[in-house]
Amino acid sequence: MSTKEYDFLIVGSGLFGSVFAYEANKIGKKCLVIDSRKNLGGNVYCEKMEDITVHKYGPHIFHTNDKKIWDYVNQFVSFNNYIHTPVSNSNGNLYNLPFNMNTFKQLWGVESPEKAIEIINNQINEFGFKNPKNLEQQALSLVGKDLYLLLIKQFTEKQWGRKAENLPASIIKRLPVRFTFDNNYFNDKYQGIPIGGYNKLIEGLLKGIEVKTNCNFFDDRAYFETISDCIVFTGKIDEYYNFKYGKLEYRSLRFETELLDVKDFQSNAMVNYNDANIPYTRIIEHKHFEFGEQPTTIITKEFPEEWSTKKEAFYPINDEKNNSSYLKYKKLSKNSNVIFGGRLAEYKYYDMHQVIASALNKFKKKNAL
Repeated sequence: MSTKEYDFLIVGSGLFGSVFAYEANKIGKKCLVIDSRKNLGGNVYCEKMEDITVHKYGPHIFHTNDKKIWDYVNQFVSFNNYIHTPVSNSNGNLYNLPFNMNTFKQLWGVESPEKAIEIINNQINEFGFKNPKNLEQQALSLVGKDLYLLLIKQFTEKQWGRKAENLPASIIKRLPVRFTFDNNYFNDKYQGIPIGGYNKLIEGLLKGIEVKTNCNFFDDRAYFETISDCIVFTGKIDEYYNFKYGKLEYRSLRFETELLDVKDFQSNAMVNYNDANIPYTRIIEHKHFEFGEQPTTIITKEFPEEWSTKKEAFYPINDEKNNSSYLKYKKLSKNSNVIFGGRLAEYKYYDMHQVIASALNKFKKKNAL
């Protein structure tokens, strides 16, 4: 029998850590969840401002085709029927996303799918590549020149801080193109926003579990490594291993949030700003996630930035160099009693339903041993 104080020390209270803690607690395991931030929930944390639920670390729209995952999250909080229909501002004009017949009508004046397909295929034949070697070549090979130049190139270069020809083709493995008048961004069967925000989901997952905020694992690592039988680590895997194989690279984000004395600013939850001369990539108007009718509104401008150790890491840069370093860290992790999970620990861009599935799978695997 173990003499340790906890069965699991869970570092990070985002979705991965919270789901793992819930499952462990459910079968009687004693858990401690710590988080370096002052709040729980990782990047899905929300704040109430002027009776509006504000997505503090960028917009999070839950979507999945997996009924088990959908039923799982609905145990803790009810979801509304929000459908994500963003638009992109390019040269002062608004275009529907994802690319669909509304987009093609706005761009080329066409109304028939056959004509839109013909234009795209002709451009792919003229400008595409059989073996794309970078993001630019990949995009041209998927949607042709017009869509790439108008709605992809500048936005992507702004988002990643690098020229498209210097970004890996894998970033754009596919681009959603629909030949219907359908503005729903996601194809998934289940979609929505937790009524009242994601905090209710996290609170439900962590109910009855000991948690500590403003608590950084690395500030007292020697102590934390002794208090549990197993560590579940959701932070940066390279930091856990003291950057043995160098620092993995990320993109960071900066948010500027404003209260506006108008009822509606942009009539949509999210508008992308494609043009390079505009420093932010999108404006989020939070009230539209929950169909708010408040007399004022709150918007957030999202600015992509180069990452440093003093900034939050949001997006892993999965180019060849970084992926090669990550595989070395992953190999190290296989020989330890630490479970690594989530976007930072697995150095992988995850959607929320994928994070939850990963946590459930890793918990099941650990519990089966």
